[in-house]
Amino acid sequence: METILTEIEIRVLGCLIEKELATPEHYPLTLNTLTSACNQKSNRDPVMQLDEAEVVRALDALRFKQLALLSAEGGRVPKYRHILAEKLRLSPAELAVLAELLVRGPQTVGELRTRAERMHPFADLAAVDEVLEELLARTPPLATKLPRQPGRKEQRYAQLFAGEPVPAAADEHLPAPEAARIKVIAENDRVARLEEEVASMRAEVAGLSRLVEEFKKQFE
Repeated sequence: METILTEIEIRVLGCLIEKELATPEHYPLTLNTLTSACNQKSNRDPVMQLDEAEVVRALDALRFKQLALLSAEGGRVPKYRHILAEKLRLSPAELAVLAELLVRGPQTVGELRTRAERMHPFADLAAVDEVLEELLARTPPLATKLPRQPGRKEQRYAQLFAGEPVPAAADEHLPAPEAARIKVIAENDRVARLEEEVASMRAEVAGLSRLVEEFKKQFE
């Protein structure tokens, strides 16, 4: 994607798409409803705790990036909707897959089929595969296939609205004792650096104190 979104913008956009497909009778969304959707504990990864001010800032950014707007259907209460379908000419199937990737992060084809069913029916895994290939083939691409993780048979897919996914930490798949040892070493290094900084600051304070005392003596 040419437009890079923040983590909160990703969540807001994903929720707008999800609610349009899953609960169209309640769409477009008020600020209160959208904030609640962003903070859901189910179907979300990571779980967030956003306030309305953060959601408004994300909406303003999405409106500036021409991905969302204030709905004309708002009436007395302002309501918001995404315009991804119009802007990128996406089908309901593509929107459903993207919504899942936006609100839950990288997933396998099987996970996407199961979780996106509430938004759009997929006949089988091949149907989801076809949608993913279409998203990968776009210019610029909207999704990417991640390297296979150690110990997992299936590869996962990720959205590209937040830019290229950051590779998992190198120690994520290490045995627990080894991973713990590496974390202890890193923590010890951090503490050592802090101790050095504190010692340096103390030396500077001591030097300043001496200068102050010498300055005072000039007037005694």
